[in-house]
Amino acid sequence: MIHCKPKRSTYISLGIVVAILFAGLSYILHDFSTVRTYGLAFYLISASILTVVLLMLLVKMMAGYRFVTAGKGKIIVRLPLRGMKKDYPLADILVWQEEIVHANKKEFRQLTIVFDDKNSISLSNHEHVNYIELYQYLIKKVPKKKIKP
Repeated sequence: MIHCKPKRSTYISLGIVVAILFAGLSYILHDFSTVRTYGLAFYLISASILTVVLLMLLVKMMAGYRFVTAGKGKIIVRLPLRGMKKDYPLADILVWQEEIVHANKKEFRQLTIVFDDKNSISLSNHEHVNYIELYQYLIKKVPKKKIKP
């Protein structure tokens, strides 16, 4: 059985960034309510930008928090934040694709699997452990359903 789960280090670093953004937003709002060092436009723009970035990062973290188990002819997808667990036989895979992007001398890989019920999952090598094992499992078990890039 292959267990793909989120990398702890990724979520720790994203959590630190969220904490920094939240501290910045708190500082901006506290400064506005007490001292008002800057003009109103600065507070409106900076609080809006920090809030939007903070929400986007939190949604990204929550949407990417999934566990995938592959083996014995099936794929099990578990989304703990939604309370969802779904078993898919390999025959239920419509298509799957791996995208590879080279940037800053690093290789970023993303695997997308689409199932018969139109649900899809995406995993990346930087956010999930055992990514390569899952990719090799799909190559071995369902090579004909792979989409060529």
